[in-house]
Amino acid sequence: MRTMEMIDIGCNLTHDSFDSDRTQVLEHAREAGVVQMIVTGASEQGSRDALQLARQYRGELFATAGVHPHLAARFTSETETLLTQLSKEKEVVAVGETGLDYFRDLSPRDIQRDVFQKQLAIGISSGLPVFLHMRDAHADFRSILKEVRGALSDVVVHCFTGSRDELHDYLNLDCHIGITGWICDERRGTHMKGYLGDIPANRLMIETDSPYLKPRDLRPRVKSHRNEPRWLPWILNSVSAARGEEPSALAAQTAANARRFFRISGL
Repeated sequence: MRTMEMIDIGCNLTHDSFDSDRTQVLEHAREAGVVQMIVTGASEQGSRDALQLARQYRGELFATAGVHPHLAARFTSETETLLTQLSKEKEVVAVGETGLDYFRDLSPRDIQRDVFQKQLAIGISSGLPVFLHMRDAHADFRSILKEVRGALSDVVVHCFTGSRDELHDYLNLDCHIGITGWICDERRGTHMKGYLGDIPANRLMIETDSPYLKPRDLRPRVKSHRNEPRWLPWILNSVSAARGEEPSALAAQTAANARRFFRISGL
């Protein structure tokens, strides 16, 4: 009997690195106790593909629909129409991934801001939760989000890696927080361990963001750089250690949070 059941709230399973063994990746996730997964839509085609995958694995996989800030320059009125249509599909449980990324600036910042606002508007009109990305853009991100926070339903700042002050800014806006394998990286994630206990138990969720951000503390070491949902227990263990909680209790809490947030039922 499985002792822990976990939900991965952010995995890019439509990524081409999974094309040759996606079925096996899902089986490995199940064996690890990852019972449900939210497949991230981060582009037009990626959102369509996430929906298709969620339909293929009903009740186990769910989709988001959005355009990542890296691709904001490609966002058109047709994109807006598509995302609005996708938000009406029952397998689509959140709008996003959307937000701001000033770390790489792959799209101009003014366009990123405009596209972020347009997708938040879809979140408002659909009533769906929003799945947000922020990197090195806290001031603008917070300002835009704060302006419409009262009109949105639930909000998660996914893959949070910022400072304690930034964390509390989002908690004060009643946001949920998603923690990834960044917490397992001794080079850049150690600062997070000091504030993970600040996150209210009912607003914490965990995610792999696979195929990115493979936990660096995996043992035995895995040669592939690709992250997978089956490594979610490593993230859970790092978070539970930092919070001084039992992994099984944290697994149950974060799974309950995910089901409530995305409005999904257990298997």
